[in-house]
Amino acid sequence: MNKSSRKLWARHLAGDPGKAKALVDPKILLRKEPFRGRILGIDPSLRGTGLAVLECEGSSHRLLHSETLKLDRKVSSISCLGKIHEVVAHLISLWQPRHVSCEETIYVQNFKTAQILGAARGAALSAAAIRDVPVFEYAPLRVKQAVVGFGRASKEQMSSTLAQMLGLPQSLPFDQADALGLALCHALTWAPE
Repeated sequence: MNKSSRKLWARHLAGDPGKAKALVDPKILLRKEPFRGRILGIDPSLRGTGLAVLECEGSSHRLLHSETLKLDRKVSSISCLGKIHEVVAHLISLWQPRHVSCEETIYVQNFKTAQILGAARGAALSAAAIRDVPVFEYAPLRVKQAVVGFGRASKEQMSSTLAQMLGLPQSLPFDQADALGLALCHALTWAPE
């Protein structure tokens, strides 16, 4: 990556208003038809993938299922990818989501980390692609903006806001909260074409 690309990313991550686009188009929030159906939210990670299934009926949203796929360091990377694909495929078969919402590829400075995250995303999204479930990707800043109202919200803020919004008895672990946030972001901002 050249130096100017790094500067652009640094500005983007710092929230530089210069050329930044609005994270959520206000027209989308005013649409007539709310999202209806189930959304599988996926926060991919090689050893701690967050998963959440959200049921949407108009302005009502209900968490049906959430889990973190924790894989021990003793499990090989290749086996982890297979397990991620397997679990996502199982959840799609079990819950029949209308859409999948996944975190967009994010910029990381470490090439190896980027490669591992990309592989985990690929394993998860291939399960959706094989089953013809449409996939929508969202940047972390957009998810936080849609759910918390602030693009720089902490993981604690995200988890507690989701618990309050959905009437959960307690805050979810961060991986599950991130997955649920992705699903809710999709429900709140998606617009049919």
